[in-house]
Amino acid sequence: MSIHTETRACLDGKVGLIRLDAPRSLNALSEHMINGMQAILDEWAADPDVCLVLLWGSGDRGFCAGGDIRELHQAMTGGEGDLKAIRYFSAEYRLDYTLHTYPKPVVCWAHGATMGGGLGLLAASRYRVVTPSIKLAMPEISIGLFPDVGAGYFLNRLPEGIGLFLGLTGARLNQTDSMRIGLADLAVADEKPNALLDRIVDTRWSGEVAADDNRLYRLLSQFAQDQDVQWPESQLAAHEQRIPPLCRGESLPSVVEQLINEPHDDPWWQTAIGNLRNGCPTTAWLVWAQMRKARQLSLKEIFRMELVMAVRCCAGQDLKEGIRARLIDKDNEPKWQFAGVEDVPEAHVDMHFIPPWMPADDPLAEL
Repeated sequence: MSIHTETRACLDGKVGLIRLDAPRSLNALSEHMINGMQAILDEWAADPDVCLVLLWGSGDRGFCAGGDIRELHQAMTGGEGDLKAIRYFSAEYRLDYTLHTYPKPVVCWAHGATMGGGLGLLAASRYRVVTPSIKLAMPEISIGLFPDVGAGYFLNRLPEGIGLFLGLTGARLNQTDSMRIGLADLAVADEKPNALLDRIVDTRWSGEVAADDNRLYRLLSQFAQDQDVQWPESQLAAHEQRIPPLCRGESLPSVVEQLINEPHDDPWWQTAIGNLRNGCPTTAWLVWAQMRKARQLSLKEIFRMELVMAVRCCAGQDLKEGIRARLIDKDNEPKWQFAGVEDVPEAHVDMHFIPPWMPADDPLAEL
């Protein structure tokens, strides 16, 4: 199943432990992993002895690099793409929604590559802890998907223009950046949560959610204060003032043109803009529309909208081609359906927001 779960007795109460355990794939989320996490979280939600949950990932390279898109590509090219897409993304978004609304505190300890679905797990957790090696990103523009897993919710809550910029460019954020814009709550010096777990185990938990959450907040705050964090230089800070006006255009083509033509020789900026320049034009439009539509939606509605978008992407050409070029053949030369954002028909974008099912058959109707 590629996850390890257990409960650990504390002085009073228990802590539920979930460790993603597929380090060779940077803990990419398979459908089995997602379903396993959902089942154990449902079980612990009803268990009065489990007072909180700690989530982290195995291996040195990352917490979670996202969804297992190789598995998804195999299904899409093997003839079961629509059914697999509906099943996979429904399960993933249900899990993310469960974490967002979980009745007990969840601590997510994220290190290294934390991208796509991994950032979705982190963003949905009550307490978001990041280590020195953290690399946060929503890089879907490079494969022809879009920033999903509730990104319409958490990217829209970042400082002006930053969420749109991250979605359009897949820019990577380090530990300081993540704290700076509110994608993380605590920065630590350790790469593994062993010391934190020791403190949790040596604490008395009451089983009263409010009291335990307050106790956990104080414990985490003290733990972070005791850490000798060597803050890396912010990669984002030098660009924070230029990003809002560049992303404030009235149309996507004008915003893309402004970003691409903005002169700056900083390697971080150039990499981000290179992702946009070489990325999928349809994805850029989906990000643009997604961010606007999501402003008026509840969290539940955002997940239901993103499920429609994801299933439509799986039925199209660009996602298959993007995965092929980036991860299967690795030629890094995807042939996108449209040459540039100005070539994407409005009807093509609109189609990604039309459910392929009747309202009564919505797979996430029960959220």
